[in-house]
Parts: sequence; structure tokens; C-alpha cells
Amino acid sequence: MSKSFFSFFVSLLLITALFAGCGSKEETAATAEAPEEETGLPSGDVSLRVWGADEDEELVNQIISGFIKEYGSMANFTITFEAHSESSAKDEILGDVLNAPDVFTFADDQLMALVASGVLKKVENDSEISGRNLAAASEAASVNGTLYAYPLTADNGYFLFYNKAVISDEAVQSMDSLLAAAGAAGQKVFMEMNSGWYMYAFFGNTDMEIGLNDDGISTYCNWNAKYTNITGRDVAEAMAAIGRNPAFTCESNDGFVGGAADGTFAAGVSGIWDENGIKEAWGDNYAACKLPTYTVAGQQVQMSSYAGYKLVGVNSYSKNQAWAAKFADWMTNEQNQTLRFEMRGQGPSNTNASGSGAVAESKAIQALQQQAEYSSLQRVGGTYWDPAANFGTLMSQGNPSGKDVQTLLNEMVTEITGEESTGDLVTEEGEAAPEENTEEATEDAVEEATEETTEETTEETTEETTEETTAENTEETTTENSEENKQ
Repeated sequence: MSKSFFSFFVSLLLITALFAGCGSKEETAATAEAPEEETGLPSGDVSLRVWGADEDEELVNQIISGFIKEYGSMANFTITFEAHSESSAKDEILGDVLNAPDVFTFADDQLMALVASGVLKKVENDSEISGRNLAAASEAASVNGTLYAYPLTADNGYFLFYNKAVISDEAVQSMDSLLAAAGAAGQKVFMEMNSGWYMYAFFGNTDMEIGLNDDGISTYCNWNAKYTNITGRDVAEAMAAIGRNPAFTCESNDGFVGGAADGTFAAGVSGIWDENGIKEAWGDNYAACKLPTYTVAGQQVQMSSYAGYKLVGVNSYSKNQAWAAKFADWMTNEQNQTLRFEMRGQGPSNTNASGSGAVAESKAIQALQQQAEYSSLQRVGGTYWDPAANFGTLMSQGNPSGKDVQTLLNEMVTEITGEESTGDLVTEEGEAAPEENTEEATEDAVEEATEETTEETTEETTEETTEETTAENTEETTTENSEENKQ
């Protein structure tokens, strides 16, 4: 190869490499710009309004600052926090949807109404969001298996606090032993039985039911049932027995911490909001665990509880919906749920955040997670609360009027459902069926009716026609009884 040809060949390689390098830089620059069609996040001016609890202002503003720092190079953000009640967010938003916020926090029992109204749409990255949160929290943010909101907290429930200087770890396993231990020390066990929120503890783990009808407003309830394995009467009598125990007391939840501090209470049913106060009252003797069992119908039944969750919603009418969803995602990530616990003491729904650091050291959070197995989402209409509170008040006092508890249960359920109820099983035809709501009981009823009809027919007919007539009557009676025993 000649020197001139070699020089030409080297020059050609250098020129090719130079052009290739320029192309690479241009491609990198194009990627860094992250055009809107690739990211789905528009650039330019982006304005977002965020609703949250008044107590969350400092926290949310810190979260906003972190978001702008993270994504500020992609758009010009104006994000403002506005204090609004989380318990009434649904009513305010549905009252003026077009002027509602882009992002808002709310209690999980408002989810169905917000979905039905079209304010909330399916969360786009639902698998990712569900995967990083506790299963129960994701369920609370879903309707029919579809995720419509971002889980934020998993701490709105109740469990048992107790003073280890008075109550042993063994004694807290049942309400009977708990009351006995407190009574022996001249102290009491506290529970707000006269509240529908706490009263659910006695009915929730039986085979009786309560919940919202398909309209999302009215409530179905059979807590006065006479046909279930554990009946409404069984539960009412068990509640009244606890209410009559001298070691039991029912007061407003506001008085629990004070009573723990002055030695009145050795244990009590409450939530994470009382943890700091109880720690101060009992010091190193402070402990917490799931709710105990209680005696009903001669057996021990684990007390249930309502579990509540805070969620973050993205308004489907938002003019900046893509960025609103991005902010909701950011607001509920592990980092910011941990920050929420540190600043506000609220338990995370994020799996990693709830199992590490200071959160994992919280006895209240651990007790809440123990109780989660026996908890249910609160799904009741507005007609539930007053009748339940009135009934709970009577039972917490040991039913001082002496009125038949079945009558009291019937009155409560009738007020809750808006339909007259006697506690009897009602068939599809609207007729009262036998109290035993089981397949075996139905078969027994048919067999009994068949035998009675056969005997009557035998007496009225001659010996020659007995066999034929009995067969006909048996067939007719079996059919009639089967219809009457439909659920």
C-alpha cells in the first residue's frame, strides 16, 4: 500500500467518525428534550390546585416544593394548596365539579360516589400503584377491582391499648380476662360502645351483614337476624353483659388519654391518634395489640373493626390532568408517605414505608396491622349512625329499660334500612321463612310437612287408595314447601 493511499484512507475514517459523533450529540439532545408526545406531560405553564386537611398545609407545601425541584425543568409550575375538609370533600366537589381542585385528599368511604359521578377515572399506572401499597389500601381505592385513586394512609382504625403494669399480655386475649384483670386492680377498660364506628366490633365478625346497596346511598342490614348461627339477640345480650360489668366504661374518646394518665383506665379501644398521649401516660408500660375476643352465644368470637384509609384523587375535569396524576403519584410515594408519618404521625399505606424506620417501631401501627385481618371497609349510608349510636348507648348501660332486645334490634334495623324488619328470614315472595337459614333446615321442613300430609291423607282415605293418594299429596307438598323456603 502506498503512503498517499494510506493517508487518504486515514482521512476518510476521521471524517466518518466526526459526522457520526455529531449525529450522536443531536440524538442525545433530542432525547433530553423529552417531547410531549413521548412523555405525555406537556411543557409550558402548568397550574394545579391541591386540596387537603388544614393540618397538612406545611406538609403538602413541602411536598409541592420537592415536586417542583424534581420536575421543574419540564414545565413552569404554579401549584397552590387549599385547606378543605377530607370528610366532606365529595360534597364540595360534586357541588361544583368544574371549579373543583385538580388533586384532593378524601376519606375512602366517598370513593363510590366520586366514581359514579365521573370525577374519578381509572388510574393509568394502576399495577404500579397497587404493587407498592398494602393490599387492603388498594382495595379501599378500588371499585369492582379497578383502581380509581392513590392510597395515602392506612391508619384510620382501632385496636387495644393497655398498661403492662396492670394487664398481662395473656389477659388481653379475651374481653373476659381483660375486664377481670382491670377490675382486680380497681381500674377500668374503656370503649366507646355508643358509637356506630366502634359498635361494629361486635357484629362485624359474625355471619350477619351490613353494607351499601347498589345505589351507593341506602344501607342493607340484618343485625336483628333470628336465622343466623349467631343471632342479633346473641350479640345484643353479649354487649349488655359487658356494659353491666363494673370494670367496663363507655365515654367519649376524648377522655381516654386523661383517664389513662390519672389511673382510671388500664386499657382502652382507640386509634393511632392517641399513641403519643398514651405513651406519656404509661411510659415504658405502654403496649398495643389487636382487639380481644368476646363471649357470645357460648363461644369466643374475635372482635372486628372498621378500617379507614385516606386516598388522593385526580379530578377528571382537570385542565392539566397528566401533571395532576403525576403529582398524585409523587404525593403518595414511599418518600412522601414517610415524611407524612414524621410530620403528622399518619400511618403509611406504602408497603416499604410501613415496614421500616420509625414506622416499624410504632406499637400502634403494628397493632393496627395485626387487627387488619379482622377489619372491614366502612361502607354504610348516613342513616346508619344515629340508630346505631342509640342502640349502642342502651347496650353500654346494660339495657336499663329492660325492653326486649329483639324489639330494640328490630327498631334499629328498620331505621337504618328504611324498611320494616322483624329479623325473620324473608323469601323472594316476601313471606317469612323458617328461622334456620340452612339447606338442612329447608329439607327438614319439607320432610316434616310431607309426613304430616301423608298421615292426614291416610286417615281420610280407604286402604285401597292410600298409596296413590299419599304419593300425590307428597309431591304437591314438597313443591309448595320448597317455594316457601326460598331465600
